[in-house]
Amino acid sequence: MVSKVKSFSTYGVDAIEITVEVDSSKGLPGIIIVGLPDSAVKESKERVRSAITNSGFRFPGKKFTVNLAPAGVRKEGTNLDLPIALGILASLGVVKGEKLNSYLIAGELGLSGELHPVRGTLSAAVLAKEKGLKGVIVPPENASEAALIEGIEAIPVKSLKEAVEFLNGELHSPPVKHSPPEYTANYGVDMAEVVGQLQAKRALEIAAAGKHNVYMVGPPGSGKTMLARRLPTIMPQMSQEEIIETSKIYSVAGLIHQVPVVQRPFRSPHSSASEASIIGGGSSVKPGEVSLAHNGVLFLDELPEFKKSVIEALRQPLEDRIVTVSRASGSFTFPADFLLVAASNPCPCGYYGFSDGVHYCKCTPLQVKRYRSKVSGPIMDRIDLQVTVPAVKPEEFKGDKGESSAKIKERVLKAREIQKKRFKGSKISFNGQMGRKEVKKFCKLTPEAEELLNHAVSTLGLSARAYNRVLKVSRTIADLEGSDKILPHHVAEALSYRE
Repeated sequence: MVSKVKSFSTYGVDAIEITVEVDSSKGLPGIIIVGLPDSAVKESKERVRSAITNSGFRFPGKKFTVNLAPAGVRKEGTNLDLPIALGILASLGVVKGEKLNSYLIAGELGLSGELHPVRGTLSAAVLAKEKGLKGVIVPPENASEAALIEGIEAIPVKSLKEAVEFLNGELHSPPVKHSPPEYTANYGVDMAEVVGQLQAKRALEIAAAGKHNVYMVGPPGSGKTMLARRLPTIMPQMSQEEIIETSKIYSVAGLIHQVPVVQRPFRSPHSSASEASIIGGGSSVKPGEVSLAHNGVLFLDELPEFKKSVIEALRQPLEDRIVTVSRASGSFTFPADFLLVAASNPCPCGYYGFSDGVHYCKCTPLQVKRYRSKVSGPIMDRIDLQVTVPAVKPEEFKGDKGESSAKIKERVLKAREIQKKRFKGSKISFNGQMGRKEVKKFCKLTPEAEELLNHAVSTLGLSARAYNRVLKVSRTIADLEGSDKILPHHVAEALSYRE
């Protein structure tokens, strides 16, 4: 007798349906798994055998052939344990088939039959809805994230025995109630806590309004990290669509304790991080930091200290807002629409150009040049705002508090509303995402502003990409001011954020 159980496997951030087919026949007792299983899936036969016997079911001396269809897709992870066990029991007539094909089923089995959480459940819930299934059967730890998707049932089961009893109608396991994620602003930090640094705060306001990347240069202790950590507090709250989109990435990455993601992500990887951890990849392909920062902020402190290959690998996500990881098993695409905030010292010792009478730069010109050359021109061209963050003067500590995040956020929201109307019906949402076509259409300069910009191009030697980025920043500054036209002082301010 052949039984079929519906499950899933993750491919990028999406789930694809996997049909677990089990055939019981006479032959040498054992379980054979075919259909491109990885090591974790192959090992499941030992967990399945123990879980079945320790759950009170008889495991007969038969040959069980388990086929994971489609056979051409590689299956990874432990989420197929429960479907394989249920398929074996269904082939023996222990599990009835009425409910079996109405749900996507997933779960990792312990040796005593208990269920452990798996990754990618949110993507599976989306798939179940697309396929018109009744819902998903998952471990209790995964049920709440599956319940984020309206219109399907998220059935929590603690063990293999509970799953069998539910499918046979012997146990009533009510689905976890659908609850739309609620946004709670609880960052625990505020822009008002930053002393001085008016230009840097203004740059972050422009960055939040138009989604422009930022590069801050300053001596140690000037507040670069402090400023970066407060950037999410002035960004608009996440929409329901963004929450689901970002939560899918965290679910696939196995960070289920952080699902749903209701606040703008802030990721700050260490400078020793590998290319795979930043961009994504590994033997079992998982999203990297650029994807975990999707719809949020990626902060790279001490940017020149990162490996050259890591810095250069940022080119694709910065341009395309996605990252593609290619392996022999296939190509995996992850979303990577983040706001980059990078920071660095001006030199290895940190005080080149920032000597204050106490600290002096001890680096040779060659050391300074070598340090700065680690960040290439093409990467710097992709960063709209380049701002100097000097050390805070002692007298500034006694001054009044700066503007609160809430007050700055009001201006950011108004500017974003202007952009929302401007780009209505297009794939673009922010000024920072404009291509050359949109720049030409929406970045109209007054004659005086155009003259100023042309003079700056010839004097500073700006590249074509840098020219467009100055126009995009000028457009955002004008939006913050509520101006339809880009005026000379808008261009002048935008130029002040170029090296």
